[in-house]
Amino acid sequence: MKIKAKLNAGVGLLFLMIIILSSLGGWFIYQLKKDTQNILVANYNTLQYSRNMLLALEEINTDPLAILEFQKNLNLQSQNITEAGEKETTQNIQNHFLELKRDKNSLNLQSSIRKDITELMQLNMSAIQLKSSVANSTAQNAIAVISVVGILCFLVAFILMVNLPANIANPIRELTSSIHQIAKQNYKERVRFEGNSEFGELARSFNTMAEKLQEYSESRIDKILKGKKRIETLIDNMHDAVIGIDENRKVLFVNDEALKISGLKRVDFVGKQIQDVAVSNDLIRTLIKEIIDPESKKDASEALKIYVEGKENYFEKDIVDINVIPTGEEESRFIGQVIMLRNITPFKELDLAKTRFIGTVSHEFKTPISSIQMGLQLLENEKIGSLNEEQQKLLHGIGDDAMRLLKITGELLNLAQLETGVTQLNIHPFEINALIQEVVNTNKSAADKKEISITTEIDSQLTTISADEDKTLWVLNNLVSNAIRYSFEKSNITIKVEKIDFNKVKFSVVDQGSGIEEQYLKQIFTRYFRIPETQTEGTGLGLSISKEFIESQGGTITVESKMGNGSIFSFILREND
Repeated sequence: MKIKAKLNAGVGLLFLMIIILSSLGGWFIYQLKKDTQNILVANYNTLQYSRNMLLALEEINTDPLAILEFQKNLNLQSQNITEAGEKETTQNIQNHFLELKRDKNSLNLQSSIRKDITELMQLNMSAIQLKSSVANSTAQNAIAVISVVGILCFLVAFILMVNLPANIANPIRELTSSIHQIAKQNYKERVRFEGNSEFGELARSFNTMAEKLQEYSESRIDKILKGKKRIETLIDNMHDAVIGIDENRKVLFVNDEALKISGLKRVDFVGKQIQDVAVSNDLIRTLIKEIIDPESKKDASEALKIYVEGKENYFEKDIVDINVIPTGEEESRFIGQVIMLRNITPFKELDLAKTRFIGTVSHEFKTPISSIQMGLQLLENEKIGSLNEEQQKLLHGIGDDAMRLLKITGELLNLAQLETGVTQLNIHPFEINALIQEVVNTNKSAADKKEISITTEIDSQLTTISADEDKTLWVLNNLVSNAIRYSFEKSNITIKVEKIDFNKVKFSVVDQGSGIEEQYLKQIFTRYFRIPETQTEGTGLGLSISKEFIESQGGTITVESKMGNGSIFSFILREND
C-alpha cells in the first residue's frame, strides 16, 4: 500500500470519527435543551401563576386589587394548559372564582379554590418530575454514546500514532544508516523494504546505485594500488626522512632514509603505535615529543643534531597535520600526520665556514685599521706639520670612515663569536650608576653634534646588578647610539633604570625620533635587517647582537614605537641578590 494512501486513509478515518462524535454531541445537546425548555416554558409558568393566585386569594377581603390580580393570573393559566387534567382543574377554578366574586366572604368557596389551585400545582409538579426523568435519561444516553464513539476515536488515533510514524520513520532511519555506510565506502550495503510503497521503489533505486558504486570501486582497485605503489616509491627515494602516522598514531609508512637515521627495521616500525616504538628509540622519542605534548614545542629554527653512520648531521623537523574535507561535508577531518626531517648538514657546514671566514677577515681587518688610526693621529699632530682646511676636512672624513669600519669589524667579530658559541659570560656585580655614566660619556660627542641632550632617571634604591658588564655596556651603548642617529636635532634622549617585580631591573632608552612603522617592529631584531628607505648608515647587526647578548644572560629585549612619537628600546635583567 502506498504511503500517501495510508496517510489519506488514516487521517480520513480520524476526520470521519471526529465528525460523527461532533454530530452526536450536538444532537444530544439539542435534545437536552428541548426537554429542559418544556419544563421552563410550560410547567414552571403554571406554578408561578398558581402561586400568584394563592397570594391574591389571601388578600381578596382586604385589597380591592386582589380580584384583578387573581383574574389576570387565571387568564394566563388558561392560555398555558399543557398537561392532562389541567384544563378541567383550571375550569373549576374559574367557576369557583365567579361564585366568589358574588360572595367574597364565603370561606367554602375560598377553600374550594385553594384545593383546585393545589391540584393544578400537583399536576405540573408531577409533569416536571416526569420530564426531568426524560432529560436525565437523555443525558445518560448521550454520555454512553459519546463515550463509546470517543473511545473508538481514541483507539483509531492511538493506532495511527503508533503505527503511522513508525511506518515512515523506520524506513527513513534504515535508509539513512545505509547511506552512511555507502559514504564510508562500504558499497556492499543493501536496503530491503517489503511491499510496493514509495520506500520499496526507493530501496530498489538505492540498491541499484550501490551495485554500480561497488562495481566502479572494484574496477578502480587496480589503479588505486598502482597509484599507492608510485607514492610509496616516491617517498622511499626522497632524501628527507619521512614518517607517516594516522589519527590514532599508528605508523602507516616510513621511508629508507628514516630507517637509516633511526637505525630501525621496517618490520619493527610500520603498523606499530609510534609511542611504542619511541619507548626503545631515543630519536623517535624526541621526534614525537611535540605530538604527545604540544606545550613542549621548541623553536622551529632549532636544528636537531643526529649522528648517522658515525658522522654528525643536522636536521630540521617539520610535523604536518593532514586534514581532508570528505565529499559532501563542510568541516575538515583530521586523518593523520607526516613527520619530515630535512637534512641541512651541507648548509650548516657552509654557515660555519662563513662564520669562520667572517671572524678571520674581521680579525685581520683590525691591524690595518689600527695602522690607519695611528697614521691619522700622527697627521693631526701639529709637531709634524700643519694642514690646511681642505686637508683637515679630508683627514676628519678618513677618521670617521675608519671608526665606522672599526665598528663594523667589531660587530662582525661579535656575530662570529655568537654563531660559533665561543662567547663566554662574565657575570659579576657592578655599579649601575658607573655603567650609565660611561654610556653618557661615550656618546656625548655624537650627541653634541646634533645638540641632543641625554638625561638619566635611575631608581635611587638601585645600586648594583649582577650581569655581564661588558656585554650590557655594549648593548646600552648601541641603543643610545641608535637613538642619537635617528633622533631629530635639539631633541632629548632619556636613559631610565627602574626596578620591576621582585628581582628584575629594566633599562630603557627613550628617544624623540620619527618612530618605527608597526609592520617593521617584529623584524627589527632580525640579523641584517634595516628599515627600508633609511638614510642613516648601518649594517643591521647591532640590534641582533644586542638581542643575543641580553638573551644569553636570561633577559629579554623589546621595542615600543609609534610613527611621530619616537621609540622606546628596553631590556630586562635580574637584579643582584
